[in-house]
Amino acid sequence: MIEISKTMYIPLFGKALVSQKGVILSDKKAEEIWKKECFPIKGKAKSKYLAFYMAMRARVFDEWTKEKLSAHPDAVVLHIGCGMDSRVLRVGACENLWYDVDFEDVIEERKRYFSESSTYFMLSGDVSKADWLSKIPKNKPAIVVMEGVSMYLTPEENRALLERLTKHFSSVHLLMDAYTALSAKFTRIANPVKNVGVLKTYGIDEPETLESNCVVFKKEHDMTPKTLINELTGIEKHIFQKLYAGRFSKKLYRMYEFAGGV
Repeated sequence: MIEISKTMYIPLFGKALVSQKGVILSDKKAEEIWKKECFPIKGKAKSKYLAFYMAMRARVFDEWTKEKLSAHPDAVVLHIGCGMDSRVLRVGACENLWYDVDFEDVIEERKRYFSESSTYFMLSGDVSKADWLSKIPKNKPAIVVMEGVSMYLTPEENRALLERLTKHFSSVHLLMDAYTALSAKFTRIANPVKNVGVLKTYGIDEPETLESNCVVFKKEHDMTPKTLINELTGIEKHIFQKLYAGRFSKKLYRMYEFAGGV
């Protein structure tokens, strides 16, 4: 658990760096936290190109969340594996019930920088288990973001989580990022999460394998839309396109949308 929790500093660094550059993602909260925290990440985890990639991923998640909130204004929002992310501020969903969920040590750290309100809550729990879900109102529509989570759960655990969510809520719209099986193998050799001690990850090549009687795969999303790539310029744009937006990148990392009860 401790090793996985440390991965929250990689996207925090990336979002802070990109926000400071004024491209892709505006995240003053990430800048504020990173300035105070300065966790000693190293190697590939500090690559500015990885930072661009994580900022684009976050932006896609943000825009999808806004779109779903517009379509389902009474929905509960769950950000599973929230880490130190400030999506609740970036999206501006102050009137919706919003639950940021992560391991207990992460939530304790998070509470140093975020405050709960009548609509915003931080829950500690292991998402591979079911107990934490009982703290959230049932039988409501839900919008669920799983950013940087699925690769630390087995396929069976991911499938069980989707089923539990669908049984708890009246309907579920969920977006997750995922490693492919090839990417999970590469983690043992060269992957930023290895730099913080995570050695075991899992991949999902066929999202249909997570389907059940109550959960269906809807579509795959692009994590590096051309509109966001075009916010980069010069050599940075060229190198990013080669490293993170080409065919090989898509063989490693995917973004899947699921729905249940709709």
